[in-house]
Amino acid sequence: MRICYTLLSPAFEMHQYTADLANRMSQAGHDIHLITSSYAPLDRYIPAITVHTPVDTAGTESLLANLKLVGRRKVEKTILEIDPDLVHFSGPHIWNLSLMRKLKARGFPVIHTLHMVDPPWGSNYGAVIRLWNSQVVRTADHILIHGQTFMQRLLDMGVPRERVTSTPLLHLFIGGSWLGGFPDLAASVEYQPWALFFGRLKPYKGVEYLISACAMMKTDKSFPGRVVIAGFGDLSQFWGGSLPARLEIHNRQINDEEAMDLFCRCGLVVLPYIDASQSALVAAAYYFRKPVIVTRTGALPEYVREGETGFVVEPDHPAALARCLERVLDDPVKLERMGAAGRAWYEIHWKEQESTLVQVYTRLAEIKRTVGVR
Repeated sequence: MRICYTLLSPAFEMHQYTADLANRMSQAGHDIHLITSSYAPLDRYIPAITVHTPVDTAGTESLLANLKLVGRRKVEKTILEIDPDLVHFSGPHIWNLSLMRKLKARGFPVIHTLHMVDPPWGSNYGAVIRLWNSQVVRTADHILIHGQTFMQRLLDMGVPRERVTSTPLLHLFIGGSWLGGFPDLAASVEYQPWALFFGRLKPYKGVEYLISACAMMKTDKSFPGRVVIAGFGDLSQFWGGSLPARLEIHNRQINDEEAMDLFCRCGLVVLPYIDASQSALVAAAYYFRKPVIVTRTGALPEYVREGETGFVVEPDHPAALARCLERVLDDPVKLERMGAAGRAWYEIHWKEQESTLVQVYTRLAEIKRTVGVR
């Protein structure tokens, strides 16, 4: 199949996601094209992917630039020249809706990923997100979503079952240059007695509750547990006083090498989010054979087998989080056993996801062959 992934925003997280899909489909033997901005982090993609950068969109915040129709027409022209069997819009952009309508009118099937069904915590543009989602659902031939919780929400809204697919979010945080040369980046791991929080420091991620939990952990010298926060952001918005003794901060942009080292050495990965749709960090933890602690929000609990691959605690409850951390951080045998179960979960879902996506793509490609557009 010739698959065209379209992501017009240069947002790093969206390209991590898109690169995972594109790289895997390319390695499976499909002809993969990417249409994106010249500002995109293209090192995320393997060389086999044909990259097209007809526009230089700087991000969704550049609204006036994004409204220029000449750029949208360039994207449409590029897609038509590629003549793909289907087009997958892997992230949001203001041009997506009009592009989907144009492409469908010419017989090209389109699939769109919805990364969030509900507006994020603290958002003042919830109405816009709901309107956008309703138009995407109405326009796309198929919707890809990452959580049974949100899939059920769409079904309850009246979206036909055959037009929605849910798979776990499984992409890692590494770039394309790492693929191929390292058959298993987690071949050698340790289970040191510390929990890793990884990623940008955002209010919805519950950073202040994690710091509070760290402050509540027992001070007994026989207990070795601690917490490492690794990521860029303004820490002062979450904590004003002196930091707990059991807390270690790496407040900067973390590159691939350092991230892999952190995931290889930590005992577990913690996601204390107070609001989330889902997170690929659970799958990343499992890939590196590490259990997780997540909160009961969004689709996060779907990714955890309680007591087997990790634990689920209530959001905004630092005392419960502290107790959970204390229970497992000084038990490396248990951490290793749970990490192995997490890796088994990852491998099963990795294969299932790839098979599911190929089935969806093949079914969509039939639309074009039936219409016979060239």
